[in-house]
Amino acid sequence: MQDPEYVKEAFAGIANRYVVTNHVLSLGIDILWRRRVARMVREISPSRVLDVATGSGDLALEIKRQYPGAEVVGTDFCEPMLAQARKRGLKNTVLADALDLPFKDGEFCALTVGFGLRNMADWSGALTEMARVLRPGGLLVVLDFSLPRGKLRRKVYRFYLHRVLPRLAGVITGRGEAYRYLGDSIESFPAGEQMCELIGAAGFSATRQKPLSLGVAAVYSALRAENPGS
Repeated sequence: MQDPEYVKEAFAGIANRYVVTNHVLSLGIDILWRRRVARMVREISPSRVLDVATGSGDLALEIKRQYPGAEVVGTDFCEPMLAQARKRGLKNTVLADALDLPFKDGEFCALTVGFGLRNMADWSGALTEMARVLRPGGLLVVLDFSLPRGKLRRKVYRFYLHRVLPRLAGVITGRGEAYRYLGDSIESFPAGEQMCELIGAAGFSATRQKPLSLGVAAVYSALRAENPGS
């Protein structure tokens, strides 16, 4: 779990280079990951979608592109990131902390969070709040980084994550320390069955997980339980 003030300051400092940096550092694979999440949302034909920790709006905009019929709202607690999202065409943005969302109970059909849950101060608390604003049976999709399986893959990935990525990101953004934080946050973030259990305990059912790109990332989906906590 993270220090929210540090996270807010770090993202504010890289907001204007965030999109380009992500695409460069992932070789564009992050675009494919978001497309997958958007397809999952499109399959349920939701009328209202909330993208939590929307950042520069990449995932929210992809959902809107794939399913124009949905009202897509993006929230983030970092105003400079939301400013970038609005510049890129995300019309509905709300400045809000994921632990205290300014929405009524059961207001959304689907809720997504891409690479944001890991940065929150209380993972369980954030997931519980997400369950609150979803209608019963509503879809949750969490996309985030993880560590690949296998000693060799993990060793190579960790070298890139901790040695190469911060230096490259520092050249692009001038803020390499934000990307040193990225590696540390990935190391401490729950993944696999541990993440599924965390999601289930927050009021969700039918939790599924899918490793992406040899386990560098993972996507989790779940349904908001009819009676959370019962």
